[in-house]
Amino acid sequence: MFQKRRLSFWQIWNLSFGFLGIQMGFALQNANASKILLIFGADVHDLGWFWIVAPLTGLIVQPIVGHYSDRTWNRLGRRRPYFLTGALLASLGLVLMPNADMFTAFMPALWVGAGMLMVMDASFNVAMEPFRALIADILPADQRTLGYGLQTVLIGIGAVVGSWLPYVLTNWVGLDNTAGAGEVPFNLLLSFIIGAVVLITSVLVTVFTTKEYTPEEMAQLLQSEGPGTIDEAPGKLSDIFTDFRKMPRTMRQLSWVQFFSWFGLFGLWVFALPAIAQHIYGLDPNDNQSTAFQNAGDWLGILFGIYNGISAIFAFFLPAIAKKVGRKKTHAISLIIGALGFLSIYIMPDENWLILSMVGIGVAWASILAMPYAILAGSIPPQKMGVYMGIFNFFIVIPQIVNALIGGPMVRHLYNEQPIYALMTSGISFLVAALLVSRVDDKDDQIVSI
Repeated sequence: MFQKRRLSFWQIWNLSFGFLGIQMGFALQNANASKILLIFGADVHDLGWFWIVAPLTGLIVQPIVGHYSDRTWNRLGRRRPYFLTGALLASLGLVLMPNADMFTAFMPALWVGAGMLMVMDASFNVAMEPFRALIADILPADQRTLGYGLQTVLIGIGAVVGSWLPYVLTNWVGLDNTAGAGEVPFNLLLSFIIGAVVLITSVLVTVFTTKEYTPEEMAQLLQSEGPGTIDEAPGKLSDIFTDFRKMPRTMRQLSWVQFFSWFGLFGLWVFALPAIAQHIYGLDPNDNQSTAFQNAGDWLGILFGIYNGISAIFAFFLPAIAKKVGRKKTHAISLIIGALGFLSIYIMPDENWLILSMVGIGVAWASILAMPYAILAGSIPPQKMGVYMGIFNFFIVIPQIVNALIGGPMVRHLYNEQPIYALMTSGISFLVAALLVSRVDDKDDQIVSI
């Protein structure tokens, strides 16, 4: 019987190395996109609307990419053509978004910047999900938790570098973090260019060092699963709707956990800057150009780097913890710690104390990036891994769309123009997600008695 090869630590490391660059770019976007849009003239209440196009695009693109990546084979392999294409497009967006004011002869910089945000987020999604499917494709079941854990480590490293880069270029290298009205500071421009270069380079490392199973080997693997596991009919794009209706029970249960987890995360990415600028720095809601505002934005990058750095460290311990107490309990506890991190932001006396809040969010972030996928992979038919990973992305982008639609109006009408309460809502959302983990059926969890 043909079985999957067991990989060494460094083979698994190279398998996910491209995620370092993807997450570096993603972190630059998450920490700075709202800042750039505010510089180009966006209203704080409308930030969610600018972000909404990106998850909408992901909602459409992801299952299509998953569907076709299940059926692709060329010189680059099965999944690699997709995450390489996504990396190239995301790099283009990274270069062009902060330089959107170059195109004012054709359209307002705000429109160009919002368009590049859409391109970047859609491209990151194109790159990320084939990477997650690649882990499930290549690793045997007992190495998947390690695989997704190492992937989270690399995500954390890339995110720390991406989040801290603007601050480092200003405070260590000496580049200016201020600019004229409507202009993006040079430290931010250079950070995005560096992010684009690292993104392409790291993805190429995975492309050149990772060997995917050939179609013949995949057929043998599917045959070893037993009779009736191979879908002999040629796949049609419309099959995505059939696959959605037939999604495994575990996936349906995880969908609610994912919804409340990513609803909370989206609130952090969109509203953290105005919330901290107003609640911690005491700035006017209309201040988007002062030195204090730029300092708040740079410090937010440090805070985002901290929560991502904590996630990278905690990810090393996730496989061992999950073996002892189970993946479900590990994920639930991590989400509760993240909720406490969110809720503590309200009572912190100054910006330095926010580091403690980010530690809690980082623990949850590590688990969100690893545990749901480790649980999910054991419930998905191998021949449907790509399309179901794409469909699973629905439960990442739909909560972002919902938050984008209601987040701004809630800040304006329910929270009395105080975005700090959007972060409190994120904390409550994490608590709901933690409670829903108990309903999930983890088919191949392996718990070692203490």
